[in-house]
Amino acid sequence: MGLLKYDISTHLDDPVTTTRHRELILSKPFLRKLYAEWYDEFARIAAELPPGKLLEIGSGGGFLKDVIPGIITSDILPLDYCDMTFSAEQLPFGNEELSGIFMLNVFHHIPRPHFFLKEAQRVLKKGGRIVMIEPANTLLSRFIYKNFHHEPFDPRGGWEIQSAGPLSDSNQALPYIYFIRDREKYRSQFPLLQIRRVKNHTPFRYVLSGGVSRRAMVPAWSFGFFRSMESVLSPLSGMLGLFVTIELEKAA
Repeated sequence: MGLLKYDISTHLDDPVTTTRHRELILSKPFLRKLYAEWYDEFARIAAELPPGKLLEIGSGGGFLKDVIPGIITSDILPLDYCDMTFSAEQLPFGNEELSGIFMLNVFHHIPRPHFFLKEAQRVLKKGGRIVMIEPANTLLSRFIYKNFHHEPFDPRGGWEIQSAGPLSDSNQALPYIYFIRDREKYRSQFPLLQIRRVKNHTPFRYVLSGGVSRRAMVPAWSFGFFRSMESVLSPLSGMLGLFVTIELEKAA
């Protein structure tokens, strides 16, 4: 049962697919709890930021506005339930207008992430942060992403990806490339966006949830048990984590 795929017949770049993903996240209790946990972390960090506007990029599939009501939601696709539509490579905000930018599984879809980082460096206030949760590069994640996921995972790739569409092209290893493999290059190009934290986590629960393409492999009531198991295994997150939380802070 856990390996049965949902029927999502539309193309990944069709807004209907993003809407369907959102419906699936909201309708699958185990997966929704995982998203809520990640969003709670975003909310905790948001409370630490200087006063100002908060922005989520790539909001389409999620429900962060339910957790942080005042946040500006956005997507590259035109979606009725998002506040704004624009590309992450061109942020329609003034200099130092934002206090925080939040992203869940978005950075690795941006064709030219260095354009986004340049824009983020411009629009963030001093002390403002970018917080993203992205695919990690670990022993387990490389096995999972290269063998059981439709998106490419190429740790040897460059700083850009060739993109024919906003969601259909990606490199899940882009966060690793920018903030770990090429950290010194990143620091030289974006000296004001200091790397505050890089933390691997969540080795099992997303897979067990089935994500947006498969049925859940375990019942929703087992969420707490598997969260406790992951907590016990956290010292091994450098080998087992499927996701990584990255925080960048604009220097004062």
